[in-house]
Amino acid sequence: MKSAKNRYAVLFGFAALFLVLSFLVRTTLLIWAYPQAGLSFTAILSVYVKGFIYDAGVALFFTIAYAFYLLLLPQRLNNTVFNRVFTYTGFFLALMITIFSFFAEFTFWGEYAGRFDFIAVDYLIYTYEVISNINQSYPLPLLIGGVLGATALLTWLCSRRGIFRNSFRSNTGFGKRALIFLSLLGLTIAHIFLVNNNWADKSKNRYAQELSKAGVYSFISAYLNNELAYDKYYLLEDESTAFSQVRDQLLSPDAQYLENGQSIYRNITDTIPPVKPNVIMVTIESFSADFMARFGNKENITPVLDSIAKEGILFTNMYATGTRTVRGMEALSLAVPPTPGQSIVRRKNNENLFSAASIFRKNGYEATFFYGGDGYFDNMNKFFGNNGYDITDRLRHRLVDDKIASKRTNIPDSAVQFENAWGVCDEDIYKAAIKSADEKYAAGKPFYDFIMTTSNHRPYTYPGGKIDIPSGTSREGAVKYTDYAIGQFLQAIRNKPWYKNTVIIFVADHCASSAGKNEIEISKYHIPCILYNVPNTAPQEIPVMCSQIDLYPTLLKMLHWSYHSNFYGKNVLDSTYQPRAMLSTYQKLAYLESGKMIILSPQQKAQCFSWSQDKNEEQPAPMDSALLKRSVSTYQTAYSLFKNSGMRK
Repeated sequence: MKSAKNRYAVLFGFAALFLVLSFLVRTTLLIWAYPQAGLSFTAILSVYVKGFIYDAGVALFFTIAYAFYLLLLPQRLNNTVFNRVFTYTGFFLALMITIFSFFAEFTFWGEYAGRFDFIAVDYLIYTYEVISNINQSYPLPLLIGGVLGATALLTWLCSRRGIFRNSFRSNTGFGKRALIFLSLLGLTIAHIFLVNNNWADKSKNRYAQELSKAGVYSFISAYLNNELAYDKYYLLEDESTAFSQVRDQLLSPDAQYLENGQSIYRNITDTIPPVKPNVIMVTIESFSADFMARFGNKENITPVLDSIAKEGILFTNMYATGTRTVRGMEALSLAVPPTPGQSIVRRKNNENLFSAASIFRKNGYEATFFYGGDGYFDNMNKFFGNNGYDITDRLRHRLVDDKIASKRTNIPDSAVQFENAWGVCDEDIYKAAIKSADEKYAAGKPFYDFIMTTSNHRPYTYPGGKIDIPSGTSREGAVKYTDYAIGQFLQAIRNKPWYKNTVIIFVADHCASSAGKNEIEISKYHIPCILYNVPNTAPQEIPVMCSQIDLYPTLLKMLHWSYHSNFYGKNVLDSTYQPRAMLSTYQKLAYLESGKMIILSPQQKAQCFSWSQDKNEEQPAPMDSALLKRSVSTYQTAYSLFKNSGMRK
């Protein structure tokens, strides 16, 4: 084109190439998602229009610095070796980054059905796990070679089109260069102030939201907005009114508040003598309820869990609070609702909080967190180590100081039969926990253990010869190995002297996928939870809708414990319990009751939906003011307590 035959020919050529590649990526993702997305023609058209605007913004951000360089470059240097080398090198590197990011978008979409978000930002921090995972999941030499080959080919094609020649041989005057630069700068500034990532979220269809976005744009947005202040972005009530509502919601016949005003600290009493068994909680990575035959799966990949579900206490209607491991850890250890942005596990000033470990330690237990990888990942060691748990993990970052207050034990090489990017296989982490339990029992110490598994995670690799699905081939194989390892764990401990006095909990941290056409796809938060070997309790199913945060209040009631509580969770078997669940994405906060859901989002927005659990359908509904008040008060007070140290023990 004539306008490109000047000093800015390379810049315009790169921008055009970027837009074409972005269009192809978006189209491929649309085809991939189309069977599940339920998108109309109008929605698809909106995806492409919004997508073009986001892509144009990324192209501007990529090229504005080069535009400034071209503005200042003297004419006498335009056709020199220096400028040629600088331009070719810069073009090649920018294009290589672009192609690699597009490849990464496909892998990220396959895992999360979305564009880059704060998870991708986290991955920049934990390079060992991420690079190892990529290396074990994909043929890295072919990947790198493919990226370099594609970059070289496209650079050569652009050179054949004459964009470099047109730029180097041009004689574009300073006035025209200034006009082009100021126009590009104006468009860049306008994009920064007029367009943000929330614009894509205006669609009611989650797939439309994600397809509209640009990966690089979403990545930068997540990096710049990695924490969200509830009191700045979300609907608020008067603080005293909000706490009054929450205190009413949490009150039960066995509870008495110990403090007035803005506090939920209370005493839970039971008149029956308590039973104090050991407790081992196995938190299973990415384990959706629908993996189990009990919830409709036909592949027979969880025979062990399906068997013990019939022998124990199965929560059939429990929901995870989020879509990441750290969110599940937050819910299971602190029993608090999710607050916007990062999980408390990842935040500053998260030490000395009231936790499940607080209760067990006050009753003479030793509490330990077991993780198959290095607990430096996702700030796990710092969180658990400063909230009452000793640590047993796989030490990798020897130069990193987690600054924890508790004891840390390394899983030695001699105790590892198999290991991948995320950590040792589940069998190995169970063996570490059994060894620890033997030692504590011998020393006469009751124990409470929090085990976090890793095998049910990409690259889905595990020891060979254990199950009939080859390692590294599918999620189904990882699920079946996870189930197999649980069976081996139970077989190994049944003859232990401490087994009869030990409750084992099996619960998921979150589901395998959160993707769906709705903003909050409720079915993708449904997780299994089994209480196994609970003393004096017959097998049963608990069909009441509940949350991960309700697990320990329910268990402790079964054991007839009296204790102080700062939990938002409640005993789901209490006659006053009102079924509800709290679900979240990074920005969206949902409060779910039977048949209805409120979603709170930034800019003080709230939406109400009707929900059919049987049909898994969500439809916009008139606002339920009472439900809205319960939603706002729950999330607002949880944020306030953490911010103002009200969650500390």
